[in-house]
Amino acid sequence: MSGQLTQNEPVGRGDQSARSAPFAPQPSNVLLRLENVGRVFQMGEVTVEALRHVTLDIYRGEVLAMVGPSGSGKTTLLNVVGGMDTPTSGRVLFGGQDLATFSPRELTRYRRDTIGFVFQFYNLIPNLTALENVMVATEIGHDPLDEVEALDMVGLAERMDHFPAQLSGGEQQRVAIARAIAKNPDLLLCDEPTGALDFETGKMVLGLLARLRHELGKTVIIITHNMAIGTMADRVVRLRSGDVTDVHVNEHPTPPEEISW
Repeated sequence: MSGQLTQNEPVGRGDQSARSAPFAPQPSNVLLRLENVGRVFQMGEVTVEALRHVTLDIYRGEVLAMVGPSGSGKTTLLNVVGGMDTPTSGRVLFGGQDLATFSPRELTRYRRDTIGFVFQFYNLIPNLTALENVMVATEIGHDPLDEVEALDMVGLAERMDHFPAQLSGGEQQRVAIARAIAKNPDLLLCDEPTGALDFETGKMVLGLLARLRHELGKTVIIITHNMAIGTMADRVVRLRSGDVTDVHVNEHPTPPEEISW
């Protein structure tokens, strides 16, 4: 039987209690906690405050949209959460421990085992097949999924031997998602995942990300400048000039196929 993600048939591994359950913030279910996080960049004589006093809990098994215009701090915040950048001030707590106190080996393990990344422009290796691109992730994962299973989840098992140039943009993004989830991470970070896609293909990718939360129990963070995409999320964090201006809980998230922009 196919392992492709469907609306009605859960597949793969994850927190069983998180699958298909309505999202409700619970203090006991915090995956990451940001406390008064700031990030300052020095550009010559100019000081840029990319983040200002950001305090935010990120919960297991939620789709969280971070929305805001260009320059609002979305990507910087994603990099801080992903352990690719270090705050100038404040703390990012994982398992109660500040990421800033992690040794280089511990930080590498955090990025390798806890985080999956999905980028706007796919970042596939052009001279590797779809299957081989996914294997790049499973070979370093602590408890990875089967590579073929991961491709089957995104509906591309039959295209596993194709190279990126032989795939459409939407198919390449689905391979990128399969590569990210094949590590079996707790948290999937998606940086403008529909930015290079047409409208219909973008909605298909958003539907796949939503099902990862419902059927695998993953936490999915999507950063976007497109406010309409935020309606599909369990929570929406709005940023402007490095500040979190609002955190909104969607009691009834919009199904991705009904989103328009």
